[in-house]
Amino acid sequence: MSTDAPSIDHTSPEHSFPERSSPEHAADLAAIERIVRDTETAFNTHDAELLAEHFAQDATTVGVNGAVLVGREQILETSRRLFAGPLADQYARYQVDDVRFVRPDVAVVRKLARAVDAAGEPIDVDHTMVAHYLMVREGGRWWIVNRQNTLIAR
Repeated sequence: MSTDAPSIDHTSPEHSFPERSSPEHAADLAAIERIVRDTETAFNTHDAELLAEHFAQDATTVGVNGAVLVGREQILETSRRLFAGPLADQYARYQVDDVRFVRPDVAVVRKLARAVDAAGEPIDVDHTMVAHYLMVREGGRWWIVNRQNTLIAR
């Protein structure tokens, strides 16, 4: 058996993301932040239609419990059920923490969420969930194509 196996480079390649604060991304950042504000409003008003509005038809989400939802219709129906049940008395404040433009039409967005009461007052000192969104710009607007939510242990 030969010991002359090729060496494998285990370092990750450097990737230079386009500058997110550049003027060319100002409108994109504003649109992405509007979508996150809409998802916050949808969560706090228990409006499943507004929540699902920003997901692509074939979007995928992974909830904090690991449940996978595929497609806007499944996201909509599950949101309706959750807002009428276990999330009926849940409220949150969202903050866009980071946006990386992988390409001009593809963005990875990190959102922090903090639990609040119905009046918007913080329940916790720090954020209690982090979410990652993969968003694409298509047809003149940004769409969520993938979302992963993760609870943060207290």
